[in-house]
Amino acid sequence: MATVLANDTVGDVLRDWRRRRRYSQLDLALEAEVSARHLSFVESGRSAASRDILLRLAERLDLPLRERNRLLLAGGYAPVFAERGLDRPDMAAAMDAVRAVLRAYEPYPALAVDRHWRLVAANEGLSPHLRGVAPRLLEPGVDVLTLSLSPDGLAPFILNLAEWRQHILERLRRDVAASGDPELARLLETLRALPRPAGRSENLSAASPAVPIAVRLVLRHPATGERLSFLSTTTVFGTATDVALAELTLEGFLPADEATRKALAVAG
Repeated sequence: MATVLANDTVGDVLRDWRRRRRYSQLDLALEAEVSARHLSFVESGRSAASRDILLRLAERLDLPLRERNRLLLAGGYAPVFAERGLDRPDMAAAMDAVRAVLRAYEPYPALAVDRHWRLVAANEGLSPHLRGVAPRLLEPGVDVLTLSLSPDGLAPFILNLAEWRQHILERLRRDVAASGDPELARLLETLRALPRPAGRSENLSAASPAVPIAVRLVLRHPATGERLSFLSTTTVFGTATDVALAELTLEGFLPADEATRKALAVAG
């Protein structure tokens, strides 16, 4: 369930997200077909907005479902979007579908993570690549980004670590900007504090180029020493109406060359 801070107001939420989306008050009013005067009064607290208007504003601002609930609660309305635990019986069908997608990637690795990049599920293709990883990084609640970039994790096995690190940090920076999630912001700082490849600097400015659709990850297999090259792909449930399911991300790694395809076919 979404929570509202003690000083959370409708105006606070709308102004925050208008700035993030680079909307002026007039721009948002026109997009949402709301009087600019009324929107100004709503943001200042001089007028209350109806539930329908808040949902319309949230739609035009493309708020995450969690933030739409937050806006409604700040306005004194019940949240619209349910947030059920992924382990609940009524989420079993959805999670079965998630696992089916992950299995379809085998023998290639694939995993599902929550909004804070904690591991939710993984297929059998992932396990062989985790040999040599420190056990503490594989304890319940696995943080997959720290696992990826930590010197005790996969970092020593990533042959293009500088490129992969830049991709991860830039992607997370965009997640922080899109969601406004303080825990993701803390995770970004934690990752940036990890040792980075010598002689490489980071450029995480707002003007950074767009994140590529597919990014190559080059690994040295921890058991065989073989060079494996993958393309990273991402899947999200864009039409989900449950908060937790909408925040789930599936990450799959497909072979980027024939040598990798053959090596994993033999191993499988």
